[in-house]
Amino acid sequence: MSFFSKIFHSSSFSPSAPSLRESYDQPGQTYRASHPSNYSHQQQQQSYYGQGTSGGGGGYSYGYSWFPPGTSPDIIRSFEMVDRDRSGFIDENELQQALSSGYQRFHIRTVRLLMFLFRNPHDPRRIGPKEFAALWTCLGQWRGIYERYDKDKNGKIDLFELRDALYSIGLATPSSVLQVLISKYDDGSGRMIELDFDSFVECGVILKGLTEKFKEKDESYTGTASFNYDEFMAMAIPFLASYN
Repeated sequence: MSFFSKIFHSSSFSPSAPSLRESYDQPGQTYRASHPSNYSHQQQQQSYYGQGTSGGGGGYSYGYSWFPPGTSPDIIRSFEMVDRDRSGFIDENELQQALSSGYQRFHIRTVRLLMFLFRNPHDPRRIGPKEFAALWTCLGQWRGIYERYDKDKNGKIDLFELRDALYSIGLATPSSVLQVLISKYDDGSGRMIELDFDSFVECGVILKGLTEKFKEKDESYTGTASFNYDEFMAMAIPFLASYN
């Protein structure tokens, strides 16, 4: 059975992977895994948060009108802290700073991949409150998976823990593919390769994103799809450009 056939036809319980902001997922949504599935099942939310105030009284001092309803104040504060010009948008360096304060140090490569996946349709070089809230929520879901499958609780994920984590979200990734994927993180010391959270997120969203793109062409879920050259390059290059 092919790699993608395993993904589509696995009989085991496989909760949906954390949602990525793309054509296959809608912005501002929350993760829901209410029944066995390899795909995301989500409920669309309205994105209007409410007009900001002119300052004082603990209100928002400038117009963050587009946070999804119910967005955690911690997420809003994280955005405000790095949006120093009060434009309502942040670039990749500001996003890296926000993520590093909330989670750990994120490599700029991972940040750029996240910027691509949660991109603002009106300004691809910056994201706004709506995209930031969706991105932050997605990372929280990846964090939960990471901690669940870090079996020895050493703060790192090895190859076997990575395999189990991906399988739990419906990605039955062959060992040969995983070996190629994590070889990026080999430091040449000869020690077993282990991934920190930053690298785990990078691996996870690449596999999730490419799988979802493949599914767009495999409408019958047979594990096979037809691409022309332009379609294949348009699908793969954004992920490879971030990965290299």
